[in-house]
Amino acid sequence: MLEMRSICWRILCNRSFSSSVTPNCFPLVSLDRPHDIWHPPPTPHYNTHKKTVEIDGKSIANDIKATLATEVNHMKNSIKKAPGLGVILVGERKDSRSFVRIKKKACEEVGITSVVVNLPENCTETEVLDAVSALNNQESVHGILVQLPLPCHLSEQKIINAVNVEKDVDGFHPVNVGNLAMTGREPLFIPCASRGCIELLHRYGVEIIGRKAVVIGRSNITGLPTSLLLQRHHATVSVVHKFTKNPEEITREADILVSDVGVPNLVRGHWLKPGVVVIDMGSTLDSKGSHVTGDVCYEEAIVKASLLTPVPGGVGPVTISMLLCNTVEAAKRSYQWTENS
Repeated sequence: MLEMRSICWRILCNRSFSSSVTPNCFPLVSLDRPHDIWHPPPTPHYNTHKKTVEIDGKSIANDIKATLATEVNHMKNSIKKAPGLGVILVGERKDSRSFVRIKKKACEEVGITSVVVNLPENCTETEVLDAVSALNNQESVHGILVQLPLPCHLSEQKIINAVNVEKDVDGFHPVNVGNLAMTGREPLFIPCASRGCIELLHRYGVEIIGRKAVVIGRSNITGLPTSLLLQRHHATVSVVHKFTKNPEEITREADILVSDVGVPNLVRGHWLKPGVVVIDMGSTLDSKGSHVTGDVCYEEAIVKASLLTPVPGGVGPVTISMLLCNTVEAAKRSYQWTENS
């Protein structure tokens, strides 16, 4: 029986990868390469003597915002309309309020109008849902963002599900996440941090097809969509979580390592192989709220990685610019407007 299975497997492999068979196309979302065709990827060659390149997220974000500002200005001149973003902020968390201020400022820089709905910490779930409903029905608002985390007495799932999928610029609605997970489907929006991760890799010329990618963390906000998006770019993806045994053995196999679990300096130098590309999406404020630390021990990673994102200044600024991109795309879809209009 084992011999028969072995023969069947060899036959299947020969049929699947024979050079005489026409390669299959893999439909991807618009962010991805438009028509990647499967081919055996070349073996990566890492020069461990090259100095690690620090990824400049701020510079990339500024480039993206400059392009968006031109596009928004064109829209205003063309149809006298501007993209609009509605933000719901519940409570007085310092980090949440800081993030909202940053997003509001970024909107102003590119010409997106923004409105912030502030609700008290002890507000009811009905009050939050009413705020979501009001923004859903506001024609001048094209994107809705519910700042997370919410107070524990509120259901994040119920509130996120209430956001109109056509305004879900965070990309967290189950319809968008589901379409991201399914080959041949296109989500209206991709979660901003995950989209920013891929944007960084593309801008620095990192080959994703066929590479081993390891994602540390499986949150609905970052880990899960990032692993799905890397798969759509044809990476071989492994996910490490708190129940994973010997995680450092898995991460040492990674050509691309992404982490977002919010555990300062979790990833040490011995977790990395020489030449790995490291995308540190984690950020933890110290007790004084004055210093941010990533998941990856920077001092140890800098001598092992070929590319490395700093914290802060790496993924964060690009994540904000992806939110702006999603909002502009939502407005263009709503107004049925293009650059050639």
